Amino acid sequence: MGDDAVAEFKHGIQLLREGYPADAQRRFHRAVELESDNAYYLSFLGVSEARGLKNLAAATDLCKAAVNLKRDEAQFYLNLAEVYLAAGRRDDAIGVLDKGLIYLAADLRIRRARTRLGMRQTAVLPFLDRGHFLNRSLGKLRHRVMSRFHKPTYSN
Repeated sequence: MGDDAVAEFKHGIQLLREGYPADAQRRFHRAVELESDNAYYLSFLGVSEARGLKNLAAATDLCKAAVNLKRDEAQFYLNLAEVYLAAGRRDDAIGVLDKGLIYLAADLRIRRARTRLGMRQTAVLPFLDRGHFLNRSLGKLRHRVMSRFHKPTYSN
């Protein structure tokens, strides 16, 4: 039974790498049916759900479950961050990578992913939540204004 789950998982990984997330999802789903408590199977099932089926709520739940089962695996934080990004939840992706760095400070993959997402500026109105519509609107305005002042200059 364990060998079947491993074979399904490996085939799912290959399909995911080749760009066939819906086919990979079926393989990962079968692996989870065979071994429902395996964090690797859950996490990659979540990624394939997000990539192929765009089932972002289920994908998020699967990836969160994997992180909760095994907090010391960097790939699970990366997978959850990918799902959050697919759902348009950049701040949550940053948060999960920051949390991953707490447990795995030396992991270069998490550090690189966190660097790619950049640093957040402080909220324009710090007494309001970052997601408050005033902070979001004023933050976008601030970004546009700052972009105009910091245009790159090119010289020959």
